Amino acid sequence: MRMLHHTAWLGASVLTALASLPLAGNALAEDDDDSKLCAQAAYAMGLRYQQQSAEVVALQRQGYALAKYRLEDKLEQHGDDEELALITDVDETVLDNSALLARDMAKCHDYTTWDTWKHWEREGDPRLIPGAKDFLEFADEQGVDIFYVSDRYEENKDATIATLEDFELPQVGEDNVLLLGPPKAERRAAVTEDHTLVMQLGDSLHDFDGEFADADLEGQRDLVESNADRFGDDWIMFPNASYGDWDEAELDAWDADLEVE
Repeated sequence: MRMLHHTAWLGASVLTALASLPLAGNALAEDDDDSKLCAQAAYAMGLRYQQQSAEVVALQRQGYALAKYRLEDKLEQHGDDEELALITDVDETVLDNSALLARDMAKCHDYTTWDTWKHWEREGDPRLIPGAKDFLEFADEQGVDIFYVSDRYEENKDATIATLEDFELPQVGEDNVLLLGPPKAERRAAVTEDHTLVMQLGDSLHDFDGEFADADLEGQRDLVESNADRFGDDWIMFPNASYGDWDEAELDAWDADLEVE
């Protein structure tokens, strides 16, 4: 899920520490002193994990495998008498946009300002999240209506639909791709007007309930606890280490003196 409402920066102490480290590749500002590290290099570890790690692929496949099992349960519970629907986020849930983020970081550009995103929506080349297509095709075969609810820009809706169609994903069209305009909570509510919503998939807590969007990090953790029975049932969460509400959080550090042996 792309987060439009905040600009992400890691704590000043982290950036200060990073300034003393060498950076591989071309992530130095072209017109800056070569000895200085651009602040966006702080994103590198999360991006490497999100784009390159086998662990993320395993988690993504695990998420979609779990979603299939849970959807089978929902189908058995509801039978054939209801119009069933699922809602999935797009970015970092169905589509992997890490190439854009890596390019921006390499140019020392803060990708969380989202001012390069429109160009990416129109001309970018995202990858499909492993497991997404198989799961969505299964849902389609079972007669479940699929809604792609994303904060991609409405003005680029044709481009987003074309991207999803290029991957031959099911039920991609004007009525099933609901983009930025009303808050996600309102778009979800529109789906439930004439459907029984049996599952939601996303990489951000905002993808599941509007309460998360209005809460700080402590409040979000409390909400996770109060909704613990829904995660892994009708709420399926996917990993995203590249951006989120958490990226301004201060880290808890061990207060012992540093000893190197």
